[in-house]
Amino acid sequence: MSEIQTLTPNLLWKWFDQICAIPHPSYFEEEIANFIVNWAKEKQFFVERDEAGNILIRKTATKGMENRQTIAIQAHLDMVPQANEGTQHDFKKDSIRPYIDGDWVKAKGTTLGADNGIGLASCLAVLDADDIAHPEIEALLTMTEEAGMEGAIGLRANWLKSNMMINTDTEENGEIYIGCAGGEDAELTLPLQYQANPFDTALKINLKGLHGGHSGCDIHTTRANAIKLLARTLSELKAAVPFQLAEIRGGSVRNAIPREAVAVLAFSAKDQAKLTACLATFEQELKAELALAEPNLTFIVETAEIPAEVFDKTSSDKTIQLLNVLPNGVIRNSDAVKNVVETSLSIGILRTENGVLKAKILVRSLIENGKADVRSRLSSLAELTGATVAFSGSYPGWEPDPNSQITALTKTIYDEILGYEAKIQVIHAGLECGLIKKVYPKMDLVSIGPTIRNAHSPDEKVHIPAVQIYWELLTKLLAQAPNK
Repeated sequence: MSEIQTLTPNLLWKWFDQICAIPHPSYFEEEIANFIVNWAKEKQFFVERDEAGNILIRKTATKGMENRQTIAIQAHLDMVPQANEGTQHDFKKDSIRPYIDGDWVKAKGTTLGADNGIGLASCLAVLDADDIAHPEIEALLTMTEEAGMEGAIGLRANWLKSNMMINTDTEENGEIYIGCAGGEDAELTLPLQYQANPFDTALKINLKGLHGGHSGCDIHTTRANAIKLLARTLSELKAAVPFQLAEIRGGSVRNAIPREAVAVLAFSAKDQAKLTACLATFEQELKAELALAEPNLTFIVETAEIPAEVFDKTSSDKTIQLLNVLPNGVIRNSDAVKNVVETSLSIGILRTENGVLKAKILVRSLIENGKADVRSRLSSLAELTGATVAFSGSYPGWEPDPNSQITALTKTIYDEILGYEAKIQVIHAGLECGLIKKVYPKMDLVSIGPTIRNAHSPDEKVHIPAVQIYWELLTKLLAQAPNK
């Protein structure tokens, strides 16, 4: 039990504290799934899991609400596992440690999991409460959203009775989401040739201190991608001093902007002073350039063990060139939706293993043709550099429905709560709504949630007053469910 259980709404925060206590990174959600299923059985709710592991829980309508439409409330079970360097945390075994900092709840050294743990907690709190008016409720809790929406992709058809659904994965108070980007994974692979190390010195260059963040919601910001910035740095150094790479890596999850990247360089001892001077100069230039966007940017340079083998010169040069010209960030803004990114991509993970360089990239677009454009660009780049690229896990966007009944109701209630007009938005991130709509074409969907900042990074935090507003909106929506 942590201090967040003292917050209001009390039942929601108690559930969120319980969620934090149970490890649940992507692909390791079974413990929390089993906990929820066993709890639902004890409460004598209908509870069932489908072939993808998704959980469906039904709760009957409260007295006087039997003739209202059944509403589904939906959240995902997993969280993005990110820890600050130096924080010892095993996401498969260790609990998240939430704490209160003013008007925010944060976690000690790791992602908080408010994305989508607050939404999950709200679904469970609604099921648990005995003082909330609501129609028959279906709570749909999906698996492995953060690593490819696998639960939504495998969602069982003809399972849900509802024709209205409230998705709880929005991260901005006062905003109602009615559409989102689709996505696709790309893996760029460059074969490497190695040779015996001809040099007598090695350094490890660690670029760190960047903000990171969500590779969809934050892609339009000026935040730097550590992998791209390291490639740019290596290109600068290559013009000054001969060296060859022994290793290069960065990032840890596909859907977060990398905060750190590392390279090990082998070179001649006689060039060390020149190399370190060049790096120091370039670091100062980057700090000046990114003073507002990345004020904590820093290079940590350490003596490395001299490797027996290094990339041969062609592979070393090609690696730097490939990463330096790899497109990253916003490709195009939307013509149809003002101030929204249409198409983007972000390199999230870079590794050298088994003689190859592997880059994992997440492509997002509001339109299918946008994804096709990026596929074409990456395929051309691969052909030019001798790399290969494979695409997988494509999922559709969620197209706005101008006639949505649940959106109109949400807007009316939200405006009353806020005292000003809630914004109708389309988000450049992957919500499960598009995939759910694919399985349930008649589903009328809306997405809401409280303010969450820096999701997918250890700086993640959720705004306590916004959670109270979100809870009021959710419960009033259920209480005012339309008649059948």
